[in-house]
Amino acid sequence: MIVPANKWATEELENLEAAGLIRTLEPLDSPQGAEVRVGGEELVNFSSNDYLGLAQNFELVRAATDAMERFGFGAGASRLVTGDTRAHAELETALAQLFDSPALIFNTGYAANAGILSTLARRGDAIFSDALNHASLIDGARLSRASIEVYPHRDANALDRLLAGSKARRKIVCTDAVFSMDGDVAPISALLAVCERNGAALLVDEAHAFGVFGPAGRGVCEMVGVASKVDVRMFTLGKAAGSFGAFAVASEPVIGWLRQRARSMVYSTALPPGVLAASRAAVALLAAANDRRAQLWRLTERLAAGLRALGLEAQDHSPIFPIVLGAPERALEVSAELRARGLLVKAIRPPTVPEGTSRLRVALSAAHTDEHLARLLAALREIGVGPGDGVPASD
Repeated sequence: MIVPANKWATEELENLEAAGLIRTLEPLDSPQGAEVRVGGEELVNFSSNDYLGLAQNFELVRAATDAMERFGFGAGASRLVTGDTRAHAELETALAQLFDSPALIFNTGYAANAGILSTLARRGDAIFSDALNHASLIDGARLSRASIEVYPHRDANALDRLLAGSKARRKIVCTDAVFSMDGDVAPISALLAVCERNGAALLVDEAHAFGVFGPAGRGVCEMVGVASKVDVRMFTLGKAAGSFGAFAVASEPVIGWLRQRARSMVYSTALPPGVLAASRAAVALLAAANDRRAQLWRLTERLAAGLRALGLEAQDHSPIFPIVLGAPERALEVSAELRARGLLVKAIRPPTVPEGTSRLRVALSAAHTDEHLARLLAALREIGVGPGDGVPASD
């Protein structure tokens, strides 16, 4: 006898297969990097978020090893029970020094956004979310049970109208700083002005900006000079920092409230000390990684110029380049053609992106070389990716 859940799952999987939306796991047989080994293939990797090439940095490995020898491996409990270690305090102190503001560690960026929004808002409040926000912000807003208003992507004027018409007790605006699937940057200064005019708080997800944007890699808010005015900023440690985890930066009262009531932190086993020590080493490297950032931005400008030469509309706002191909089948086909040429560029399909916008998401790393970029551009030309593909500039 087939149990109901088994039947439902089978039907759903069949529907995904028919729509070309099945996704698969492919374990790496090598460290993360600009070149990886997958299933016996040596591939140039354009699909990771290792923006500064730190994921296999020896200083992170050594810091993690030293911490495991000092504290063991697992934390064994949540932080508010007995899972808090000196490694947690040392990382939060380093983050507070980097940002000149209190910080609180979360296990993941998803957990951070879910915990922040569901703690700061509740029934009777309203959350205003960019139409292309990350799933963690969307789900955090839903968990809060506040009313949710979605404003058009990067449209501060539309947000202003929505906020002005809201009678909610508390109003919170949330946005990605750098949108992970499009690579464009939120108009943080304009959003902040709208929030101040309407008495709203602002949460900025700096996951794809940390390490890449601003002085010492402190993100877009720092870059545009408004960091001290933003209520909460969330950063992840598993992208440019090459480690794992996430953290929030905010005022002492906000951090204190999150420490007491953010369920995704309070009720989760704490991160292992080795991970925290690696993150602390990464934070020190990020602050001094100007050469890596300069290399990343040089490659970004070079790839943008190369894509434009192919007839694609490419922005150089970030090291993320979407090549929108439309149907899932087309994205899978081009991805497979690139892989046959030794290039790993994963196809991104719904629900990660809206229907009709399946794409290749090219992400650069400071560890890439000019030769890597030349191979990618030559392959795209051979395959016939050009005018009619790509994404229009959003500015």
